[in-house]
Amino acid sequence: MIVLGLLLALGVIVILSVFFYFVPFLLWISAQVSGVRISLIQLFLMRIRKVPPQIIVRGMIEAHKAGLKTITRDELEAHYLAGGHVERVVHALVSASKANIELGFQMATAIDLAGRDVFEAVQMSVNPKVIDTPPVTAVAKDGIQLIAKARVTVRANIRQLVGGAGEDTVLARVGEGIVSSIGSSESHKQVLENPDSISKLVLKKGLDSGTAFEILSIDIADIDIGKNIGATLQMDQAQADKNIAQAKAEERRAMAIALEQEMKAKAQEARAKVIEAEAEVPKAMAEAFRSGNLGIMDYYRMKNVEADTAMRESIAKPSSKPEK
Repeated sequence: MIVLGLLLALGVIVILSVFFYFVPFLLWISAQVSGVRISLIQLFLMRIRKVPPQIIVRGMIEAHKAGLKTITRDELEAHYLAGGHVERVVHALVSASKANIELGFQMATAIDLAGRDVFEAVQMSVNPKVIDTPPVTAVAKDGIQLIAKARVTVRANIRQLVGGAGEDTVLARVGEGIVSSIGSSESHKQVLENPDSISKLVLKKGLDSGTAFEILSIDIADIDIGKNIGATLQMDQAQADKNIAQAKAEERRAMAIALEQEMKAKAQEARAKVIEAEAEVPKAMAEAFRSGNLGIMDYYRMKNVEADTAMRESIAKPSSKPEK
């Protein structure tokens, strides 16, 4: 009998646990006390559809207490089944209602399903966010490099959250505007004297177009002087010109050496021909002796002429000895 009683008690406990799981009676009482009309059958069907009744009922209670009575149970269930965050959407709608921000349930769920935190977006609409840009490097017309840092104050644009660009796009556009503004300045001193001119010029460009934010202000937090890019480029150009001139000079030198070598080769060739011709002279004279075209007296006269010519040449040459 004791065993039977224990089994019976255990069975009752199991049945009650299953009943209260599929029929959350306490949650139903909480909803009724809060003024939310929902039946036990609807809570049971939520379990069957694998929708947590606690999330739906808490969202309905919060919306009802905030005066948002147009939000229905079916809408919350549909949003949950679509993969959305019911609690985040309800929090956002309540915050928007208290801050007099126009935000409907369809827009809030669309923003949430798009992957953005709709509750954070509503908070950013009330309290603007300050974004610090990374150091932006730009060069003025005088060749001096400037490194600027800016602080961008933005406010979430609820209507542009779906399909609008994020913070990275805003920072990229602000950086591009700073580079353009500094690059159009005649001197880096003008930028250092009037840093607010950068902010004014950048704000005029409408950088928040197509983004999920509205830019309220752009403040230049710091400007540092970098390298003298103009002087560096001139030095590099001068070095390049020097290298080109050296290369051309080396080319001309090589051509001159080649021409000299060619002239020496031709001179050696000419000397070889002269030596070859001189070697033929004795042969020609011997042949002239044999043929009778040249006599012995003619030979002596030729030698006398040669000796006389050599003597005149030696006399005509200046003396290399120093005068005493």
